[in-house]
Amino acid sequence: MKKYFLYQVDAFTKKIFTGNPAGVVSNADGLSDSDMQKIARELNNSETAFIFSGDDDCDVHVRFFTPTSEVPICGHATIAAHYVRAKKLNLPNQTVVRQKTGAGILPVTILNNGNDYQVVMEQGKISVEKISAAAHEKILAALGLSIDDRNKNCPAAIASTGHSKVMIGIDDLEKLHALEPNLQALAEISREINCNGYYVFVLTPDENFLVHGRMFAPAIGIAEDPVTGNANGSLGAYLCHFGLIDTRGDKVTFHAVQGEKIQRRGTMRVEVSLHDNQPMKVKIFGEAVITFKTAIEV
Repeated sequence: MKKYFLYQVDAFTKKIFTGNPAGVVSNADGLSDSDMQKIARELNNSETAFIFSGDDDCDVHVRFFTPTSEVPICGHATIAAHYVRAKKLNLPNQTVVRQKTGAGILPVTILNNGNDYQVVMEQGKISVEKISAAAHEKILAALGLSIDDRNKNCPAAIASTGHSKVMIGIDDLEKLHALEPNLQALAEISREINCNGYYVFVLTPDENFLVHGRMFAPAIGIAEDPVTGNANGSLGAYLCHFGLIDTRGDKVTFHAVQGEKIQRRGTMRVEVSLHDNQPMKVKIFGEAVITFKTAIEV
């Protein structure tokens, strides 16, 4: 039996019981796949991060589990894991950590203002592909939307910066908050299109936030994810790819808010680096707060 240190962290917020909760095991060396899956299931957060020692290629190896399966990368759990690590190690400002994940080795930058930390996650390889009209119709039906609810400027597409999401833009913020999707239907469609997440969003450029969103991933045990780093990072790539945001210059920055409907409101900053008006690199900036910590023996 070994003692493992377990943290419950709310990411993309500084107020406990809001944002996106993630479990973090800060000393995961020695845990088996079965152990990690059981811990993730017990905590029942959308994701739990397990921090392993690094090697010559990386400073740390982080693995991510939903209550039902392992996923290659997770935005909010990355923010949570590196917030815990920064607090434990008292890391200085601008520390860059090479994080090995299922989406590759990605740098994470720790910002320290002297009192607290912000974590900057560089995301993985960008891809954006339109989906078929038939799949589009099925997804809209499962979400309880009609074609008239769509934002006509936003093509239905699968976007990825390491963990893909279907992007569905709609026009009405009230309709976004009223969504009650057919989760079983969405899970079945996921198997057909090989994409587990559905990010439904409204663009609100006249407010403090460019994006309000909700994300559903029932195929991997997540009915609704409160605040999703990979969804909003992928959205940044999507918006730039289709010219839905001003891409003049070498960088685009915007803020997103999510989790309002389920009383888990959280926010993040998204930064997209550009070349010839196309997205080349995506970063998300997130805060966090530790809700509680404990130890378990496995």
